[in-house]
Amino acid sequence: MSAAPTLVRTYGELARRHGLRSRVRTALRDAAVATLGTLRSEPKGSGWLRFPYYHHVFEDERAGFGRHLRWYRDRGDVVALDAAISLLDSPEPLPGRFFCLTFDDGFRSCATHAVSLLLDHGATAAFFLPTRYVGTTVEHDRDLLAGFHAAPGAIVEFLSWDECRDMASAGMTFGSHTVSHARMADLPEADVERELRASREVIERELSRECRHFCCPWGRPGVDFTPEREPAIAQRVGYRSFLTTQRGSLARRSSPLLVERDHVLAGWSDAQLRYFFAR
Repeated sequence: MSAAPTLVRTYGELARRHGLRSRVRTALRDAAVATLGTLRSEPKGSGWLRFPYYHHVFEDERAGFGRHLRWYRDRGDVVALDAAISLLDSPEPLPGRFFCLTFDDGFRSCATHAVSLLLDHGATAAFFLPTRYVGTTVEHDRDLLAGFHAAPGAIVEFLSWDECRDMASAGMTFGSHTVSHARMADLPEADVERELRASREVIERELSRECRHFCCPWGRPGVDFTPEREPAIAQRVGYRSFLTTQRGSLARRSSPLLVERDHVLAGWSDAQLRYFFAR
């Protein structure tokens, strides 16, 4: 019989929920990536833009995330999402090296740990919200929360709307991650449009500011969404960008409706960052 779902507050607790076999596989993969990273050169040249994306910065990830922010600042400029999309839209070559930080899923650790570190380093980030989950509580929404995370038996807290308003006042950007964290490829077109439109309306009503950007849950082209369908729906609904989870570097005239991003964990080493961001 499986254990009852419980609230996790550290990355260590979350990792343990995945079980020993998964932890061993992850450790071996991370060690291989770290080793390969030592053989790669630092990001160089200019005229490029990268989108690192995170999900959480738990208490035991704070030091790692602070180190990541220093790493980005030492190698380029950290820009807000609106500015990053404007750079992609510009007919001019990108005038330097840029990182744009984003967070998926709207977990509460974004407010409790990530934002203070971003502000300490003079940086900003965009946070994508599945609006049905914002403002939930463990006491009242345990069944809903227990079904969200892939780690068996793990419950992770989500942001409240008051926390989102405070973050927005501090200069953070918010975008949509659908209403229900739905996999777009599984839905008929009308339901896709409903998810994109309704989540945008809720965010704009709660935060009293325009919601311009959409991030696709799971985000793999051809698997979780259809590149010929969902970006066009997002544009029709009124979004300026459509973010995916496909890794890559972007340059001038890259499509803002198929933004490639690089998944990052806040505890990763510099060598692991070098592995993914070396050109």
